[in-house]
Amino acid sequence: MSAASIDAPGHAPSRAWLLLLLRARTFVALILVLAYFSWAAPNFLSVANAVLVSKHVAINAFLAIGMTFVIITGGIDLSVGSVVGLTGMITGWLVLHGIDPGFGWSIQFNTFEIAAIACACGILVGAINGLLITRFNVAPFIATLGMLYVARGAALLLSDGRTFPNLNGNPEYGSATFPLIGTGQMLGIPVMIWLLALTVALSSYIAHRTRLGRNIYAVGGNERGAALSGVNVRRVKMFVYMFSGLMAALVGIIIASQLRASHPATGEFFELNAIAAAVLGGTSMSGGRGRIGGTIVGAFVIGILSDGLIMMGVSSFWQMVIKGLVIIAAVVIDQLQSRLQARVALAQEAAG
Repeated sequence: MSAASIDAPGHAPSRAWLLLLLRARTFVALILVLAYFSWAAPNFLSVANAVLVSKHVAINAFLAIGMTFVIITGGIDLSVGSVVGLTGMITGWLVLHGIDPGFGWSIQFNTFEIAAIACACGILVGAINGLLITRFNVAPFIATLGMLYVARGAALLLSDGRTFPNLNGNPEYGSATFPLIGTGQMLGIPVMIWLLALTVALSSYIAHRTRLGRNIYAVGGNERGAALSGVNVRRVKMFVYMFSGLMAALVGIIIASQLRASHPATGEFFELNAIAAAVLGGTSMSGGRGRIGGTIVGAFVIGILSDGLIMMGVSSFWQMVIKGLVIIAAVVIDQLQSRLQARVALAQEAAG
C-alpha cells in the first residue's frame, strides 16, 4: 500500500474501527456461540448444563493459561495433553499403591502429597522440554512433539494400558479427600473453579506486574534484543515450559479426581483446545502479544462450542474439523490484526 493510500481521507477511521473489531473478536465470538446454542439447544442455558460447561471450561483454561505464556515467547507446547495423561496415571498409582521401595513395605501419601508429587512430575517434563529447546537448540515444535510421544508412552507403561479404578483414597493414609479436588465444593462453588480463579490471578500478576512477565513479552517480541538488554532468555523459556507442565499436571489431577479413575489415554488432543483458546483470546502465534484475560474468554468460547456441538448431536469427527477451522481462522485473523496495526501505526507516524 502506498503512502498516498494510507493517508487517503476515510481510510484511517475505517481501519481504526476494523482494528477495534479484530481486538474484540473473542467477545464477539463468545456472544455469537452463546446466542446460537441458546437457540439451537433448548436446555443449553439450564443450571445443570451451565455447571457442566464451567467445569469443561476450567479444564481448557488451565492448559490455555500455560500455553499462553509459551506462545508469547514464540514457542509451542504440543506435549500438554500427554502430560495430562501421564500425571493422571501417576496420581492414580500413588492413590492405589503409594511407592514400593522393594523391602516388603510401601510409602503412602496423603492427598496434598499426592498432588504435590504429580505437579512436580509435570514441572519436570516441562523442564526437559525447556532444556531441549534452550540447551540443545531443538525447535519447540519438535521437542514438544517428541515429548508428546514419550509422555503418552510412559502413561501406558505405568499400567500396561489399563485403567486405575476406584481412586477413593484411604482414610488411614489421609488420601480419602482426593475425590474432593474434582468434585468438592466450597461456598457452593466447585473447588476446581476456586483453583482456576487463583491460577488466573497469579498468572495475570506475573504477566503484567512482575519483571518476569515483562521479560516473557520481551523475549517473544524480539529475542535477540531482549538478550542484548540483559534478559536471561534461557531462564524465561525454562519458566514458561515448566509452568505449562504444571498446568497440565493440575488438569491430570483434577480429571483423575472427578472420574475417580485414571486412564492413560486421558488428555488426547487437549493441546488443540489449549492452542485454540490462547490464539482465539488474542495471543499471537508469532510471539510478543497475549493476555490471560483474553485466553480465559477464548477458553469459554472453545468450551461452549464443544458442549454445544455435543448437545446438538454433532459427530466427534465433525467436532475435530470445526475446532481445526477455529484455530486456522484465529491465526488468520491474528495475522490480519498484526498487518492492520502496522498500517495504522505507519499512518499515524506519517500524519505526525
